[in-house]
Amino acid sequence: MSITIDSFKAYDVRGRIPDQLNADIAYRIGNATAEFLGAKSVVLCRDIRHSSDELAAAVARGLTEAGCDVLDIGVGGTEMVYFGTSELGADGGIMVTASHNPADYNGLKMVRAESKPISGDTGLEDIRRIAEGDERLAGDAPGEHRNVDVTEDYIAKLLSFVDAGALKDLEIVVNAGNGAAGPTLDLLEPHLPFRFHKVHHEPNGDFPNGVPNPMIVENRAPTIDAIRESGADLGIAWDGDFDRCFFFDENGRFIEGYYLVGLLAQSLLAGRQGEAVIYDPRLVWNTIETVQAHGGRPVQSKSGHSFIKEVMRKEDAIYGGEMSAHHYFRDFYYSDSGMVPWLLVAQVLCESGASFSSLVDAAMEKFPTSGEINREVPDAAAAIRLIRDRYESDALSVDTTDGVSIAFEDWRFNLRASNTEPVIRLNVESRGNTPLMEDKRDELLALLDGLG
Repeated sequence: MSITIDSFKAYDVRGRIPDQLNADIAYRIGNATAEFLGAKSVVLCRDIRHSSDELAAAVARGLTEAGCDVLDIGVGGTEMVYFGTSELGADGGIMVTASHNPADYNGLKMVRAESKPISGDTGLEDIRRIAEGDERLAGDAPGEHRNVDVTEDYIAKLLSFVDAGALKDLEIVVNAGNGAAGPTLDLLEPHLPFRFHKVHHEPNGDFPNGVPNPMIVENRAPTIDAIRESGADLGIAWDGDFDRCFFFDENGRFIEGYYLVGLLAQSLLAGRQGEAVIYDPRLVWNTIETVQAHGGRPVQSKSGHSFIKEVMRKEDAIYGGEMSAHHYFRDFYYSDSGMVPWLLVAQVLCESGASFSSLVDAAMEKFPTSGEINREVPDAAAAIRLIRDRYESDALSVDTTDGVSIAFEDWRFNLRASNTEPVIRLNVESRGNTPLMEDKRDELLALLDGLG
């Protein structure tokens, strides 16, 4: 029988268990994915949520009944699906995860061959249509469901991004948020000279210390406290499927992802003149200036992993970064990783001998930002039109790559509707003038709040 599946989002499937996502829906989606891809083999991975085992088993049944082999790489993070799909030469990959959502949620992230994304405009709606329909694909013979251990090769891949001889003894606070990052850190640890101070390290699908989402300010306190107590050189926290990592300096100060984009771009451009670096429109001035100063070529893309990855491939970019803490690497299948960024930052600290704060202070002072601010509005498109009408006549430039970006001589902002939540997102930055940035932030927020 046909059904309606409400858990399809812009980039993935995500919903509450069991009413929005359950074993039957997961089975249908697995089968539909095999049909859509014409897949002979699909990599399957799952996170540590209590519902993930059941959902993964249902996905596997849908795939194998379609005649598709399941290459089950076990429990891990989303980037392990990117690794497995590309390295094993599979026709696609499915990750069972709800990332940073509450414990009673789960979801599915899908990719096609070579870890190319499947999102709303690249096949996700087709999979939804097939999954909601009456018929299931049955192969001439069932596919094989076999376990494949990729951990040794995956760890080797991560370590290939750094020069082991350049690494020195660092004290690093790591907060896995009781998600899937802990086991990967344990596998990396014997190969690194670092001393880890582990916070909320053990995987626990109950999330006893809160949902694994370092974007929530209250969730940062344990990491900050551990840095101050241990005297660590830096701190890192991850979301549940560790496709994003978040940084704290040696003082426990949270470092906005925007400034990491510039730092990582600078590191990766060393000796690589002319390489492209992809950035999103939300915050741009520091990235553009840094990339150009180090011989790179800054290229703008619409926000969101499917858009960034498309432009990464088109430009053969060495790196792409979003201020939302997604970092993409050509040598990681043009995909995002939450492990590669901190390894690179640690190497920069080791080679420079500088403190983390000193590496980002100048950029933070030169281009102060509001951080991303979310507001619920009755009509996002109407809100963007109102703001554009208010500001564009005096602007130096107006860009509509993603929402609207309006720039003046000393300040700029981006306002865009979220692809994943019913909110509008505001980012403001200035050229070395924090009071101006704050005044304009408050001015824009007052206009948005007036729409409620």
